Amino acid sequence: MCTATSSRTEGEDSILEEPLLNGDSGVSNVEFSNEKGVDTVSPYSNAGTFSCFTFSWVEPVIAAGTTKPLGLTDVPQLDSHDSVIGAFPKFKNRLESADSEENGVTSLKLVKSLFFSAWKDILWTALLSFTYTVALYVGSYLIDPFVQCLNRKKEFKAEGYLLVAAFFVAKLVECLSQRHRLFKLQQVGIRQTALLAAMIYNKGLTLSCQSKQSHTSGTIINFMIVDAERVGDFSWYMHDPWMVALQVALALLILYKALGLASIAAFVANVLVMLANIPLRKMLEKFQYKLMESKDTRMKTTYEILRNMRILKLQGWEMKFLSKIFGLRRVEEGWLKCFVYTNAMIDSVFLVAPTFVSAATFGACMFLGVPLVSGKILSAVATFRILQEPIYNLPGTISMIDQTKVSLDRIAAFLRLDDLQLDAIEKLPSGSSETAIEIADGNFSWDMSSPTATLKDINLKVSHGMSVAICGTVGSGKSSFLSCLLGELPKISGTLKLFGTTAYVAQSPWIQSGKIVDNILFGKEMDRDKYDKVLEACALKKDLEILSFGDQTVIGERGINLSGGQKHRIQIARALYHDADIYLFDDPFSTLDAHTRSHLLKEVLLNNLRSKTVIYVTNQVEFLPAADLILVMKGGRIVQAGKYNDILKSGTDFMELVDAHKKALLALDTVKACPVSERTTSEEGDIGTTNGIVQIEENQGNESGKVDDVGPKGQLVQEEEREKGEVGFSVYWKYITMAYEGALVRLILRALIVLQIYQIGSNYWMAWGSPMSADIKPPVRRFTLTIVYLALAITSVVCVLAISMLLGTAGYKTATLLFKKMHLCIFRAPMSFFDSTPSGRILNRASTDQSAVDMDIPYQVAAFAFSVIQLLGIIIVMSQAAWQIFIIFIPVVATCILYQQYYRSSARELLRLVGVCKALVIQNFAETISGATTIRSFDQEKRFQDTNMALTDSYSRPKFHVAGAMEWLFFRLDLLSSVTFAFFLFILISIPVGVIHP
Repeated sequence: MCTATSSRTEGEDSILEEPLLNGDSGVSNVEFSNEKGVDTVSPYSNAGTFSCFTFSWVEPVIAAGTTKPLGLTDVPQLDSHDSVIGAFPKFKNRLESADSEENGVTSLKLVKSLFFSAWKDILWTALLSFTYTVALYVGSYLIDPFVQCLNRKKEFKAEGYLLVAAFFVAKLVECLSQRHRLFKLQQVGIRQTALLAAMIYNKGLTLSCQSKQSHTSGTIINFMIVDAERVGDFSWYMHDPWMVALQVALALLILYKALGLASIAAFVANVLVMLANIPLRKMLEKFQYKLMESKDTRMKTTYEILRNMRILKLQGWEMKFLSKIFGLRRVEEGWLKCFVYTNAMIDSVFLVAPTFVSAATFGACMFLGVPLVSGKILSAVATFRILQEPIYNLPGTISMIDQTKVSLDRIAAFLRLDDLQLDAIEKLPSGSSETAIEIADGNFSWDMSSPTATLKDINLKVSHGMSVAICGTVGSGKSSFLSCLLGELPKISGTLKLFGTTAYVAQSPWIQSGKIVDNILFGKEMDRDKYDKVLEACALKKDLEILSFGDQTVIGERGINLSGGQKHRIQIARALYHDADIYLFDDPFSTLDAHTRSHLLKEVLLNNLRSKTVIYVTNQVEFLPAADLILVMKGGRIVQAGKYNDILKSGTDFMELVDAHKKALLALDTVKACPVSERTTSEEGDIGTTNGIVQIEENQGNESGKVDDVGPKGQLVQEEEREKGEVGFSVYWKYITMAYEGALVRLILRALIVLQIYQIGSNYWMAWGSPMSADIKPPVRRFTLTIVYLALAITSVVCVLAISMLLGTAGYKTATLLFKKMHLCIFRAPMSFFDSTPSGRILNRASTDQSAVDMDIPYQVAAFAFSVIQLLGIIIVMSQAAWQIFIIFIPVVATCILYQQYYRSSARELLRLVGVCKALVIQNFAETISGATTIRSFDQEKRFQDTNMALTDSYSRPKFHVAGAMEWLFFRLDLLSSVTFAFFLFILISIPVGVIHP
């Protein structure tokens, strides 16, 4: 079950925490560092046989969680077999080899590649699933001979002990096979999710601009967080279709042995239950689709509102847009109501199915004259209970297959999208020619199907060290020209050669979340002298001196805590530090004040880059005389080329640009001119004057200073927080009493108790009313026995339906109230909250967490309550049957409680780590998509792919150990229950005849 492999070392160096509405959590960070524990490979990779069988390999993690809240550094690394870093190369090679055959990536090729990436584990889980299914029915088969043995204990006591041993071995095999089957399936699912996520991420880095136009960033992110997860989740269901067929076949064999031809009625009843589920499942799928559609609309609006929250706050429009969110939520709630009530009907069918099947079967026995003895009845009832789960799950499995196919189709279609043209640019080493850029007869177009090219008849040759300025009116093709040099603009014809490396400065700055120094270094090693020169050249030293943390200051989402000018200067510094051969600037100076522009012109273009090839787009006329060559563009063509003075004399197009610039300056003089004597010397640098003309300067002090508003020692961008420790009872109490002050919850509990009483009563009635053998006269007539059982069954149906409907109503109402309260808190929060909290964290609350409140938590709470009530019912029944069982039952229960207490703290923290690490993966992917052009221009694709895989492994690590910890607990609880069950049977065999009535 375990294989030994070499360990892998991984280090992460970012520390992020998540505040939302409560910034004072008093909890520590989720750390990604090289601290102790991070370099330790999971004990699972070299665990022995006994450790694997008992899941003891996960105990160090569980033990660590009992002494302190777990951090990511406490979670061992994944084995290379489970790590995406180790598994991805083989998966990628297999998929690409299949892709090269024909038709690109298809769903079938994806399935094959995923299968071969884990085929040994899949075959192993198939064997475990078969073993589990067979062992599951051994108990039902042995019930009848065991009851007969109890009836004649004096004669067959030795046989009784053998049956007890057989029961125990069957339960032990069932426990082992089930626990390892589920763990292996989760292991496969986690790995497959990570592989698909890495494939989608890599594709996002190579998509052509045309492909991006048909897929928004949100859609691409959904491929990773929804579709890839769904394919991974399917691992739970992959063996269910054939397991259901096997279970039904085994059940019919047992029923035929016990009841003869009446088993046909059981088969027909099972088919009817399955058929009843099909239309309900189809309705549920329809409502779920509509629910997700309305949720997507709400989330899209929420995202837009969060991005523009500053405008809403300034205009006082928060409540107006909040009402819009509430309106979209009301539409969503309509579909949610349909969903929960349909789901309630399906749950009713699930809970009622065993009773319905048993009633139909016993009715057939009465009609056919099949004798009903207690052993056969108990064997049949146990079989019906086992059949309950596959009957309920089969439609869901079919639905999951359909959903997984849809996700695979979506992912395959995405992977088939066109990439950037590999032959658009011919890249050559810098020293191979005196030329830096050469374009011959170049024609380029954003839309290859359009008859009109974006850039037409481009012929250009730029030598190394030249400075080339590109100017023109709006829409003339300036930015498109830079895009063609970057390989972003598809080439129709011609040749384009670049000699050397490139660095790109975008018109809209792309800033990563993280430290300022990391944004400047951008993967390069720190060279302090070079770094200081870059800061000086980009006028960043003053900004960094103002910040409490200097260049260690954490930049918020999209550089939200920086001014526009600071963001531009940071990306210029990034390009400058990269020390490339060719620099491409897309008008990054337009948002800077005149003084800063002058400084950058002198220090960057004329000093630091004087020996480099520089191509810059600009609308600033003062930058043009410094260029060795000026290109004037119009309608996608280069209409003029030459030095400043030459083209100023020779053409009208350039003259028009210069005249327009002069008129703009004259208008500014007219509106804002003031006497020199009234010159303002603002200490803060807000407004100053030069030669009597008001100069609007970049407010560097204030804009940088806003980072420090949180205090001298605090970052504006708060570290990502997560709750730690136990969830207080007050949280649960507040949840269950939120809707109608808990009135519905009280009704649900009473209905659950009544249901349990009726279920115990119906089983007791059948056991009491049936003789131990066919020779004994039954206490009641067969007709009376069946009618009373049917009446109890109908009452149970009513209880189940009432519970399901009440639960759906309570969950729906509570979700609605929580949604409104959360959004009121968010929209009433000050702007500083939105400055310090990335929108992804808020969106995670409004989407993932809200979905859990809508559809998961109510049923989990109800399942817990039902389990407790069921346990109490079992205790009461056992106390009546054989009170001696409490000799072992009480210590077993105490041991179970201790195990659960030991497990809970670690499992809780691991689950919280899963949520936090998932947010980091999503955030990194979203930033990568928006900055793909910059990443490609610096040839940083490999580094970003490695970072993504490291983050994905950091997300998979706690998921993997959650699965291991869960099976660790379940294995021990199942083992204890098996021991208790065997001891109970041992008592039944051992005590004298007449002490109990079995």
